[in-house]
Amino acid sequence: QVQLVESGGGLVQPGGSLRLSCAASGFSFSPYAMSWYRQAPGKERELVASVSTFGVSTYYRPSVKGRFTISRDNAENTVYLRMNSLKPEDTAVYYCNARRVGEDYWGQGTQVTVSS
Repeated sequence: QVQLVESGGGLVQPGGSLRLSCAASGFSFSPYAMSWYRQAPGKERELVASVSTFGVSTYYRPSVKGRFTISRDNAENTVYLRMNSLKPEDTAVYYCNARRVGEDYWGQGTQVTVSS
């Protein structure tokens, strides 16, 4: 069955770094646009970053641009989110998403907490 499994979250101090991974299985990974979303307590889920099917184009929400980098490895069916210069406002559950027309898959999420 379709699975998206996130890993790499944790507790980090402000200014620190983390790399999230999302391993996909059960579907053909390459044709899907891949994204990372996040949801903080009491807030709506928001798009953080997206990467196109072959990694040619990317999108970042303004608040993370220059600090976060999304990438994908189609040979390993994995998408990554490198997060640098983390801020307390980056604290959230981060979700991996795979999408193409008519199909939309989500992972279970991984907690990222930025705190001193």
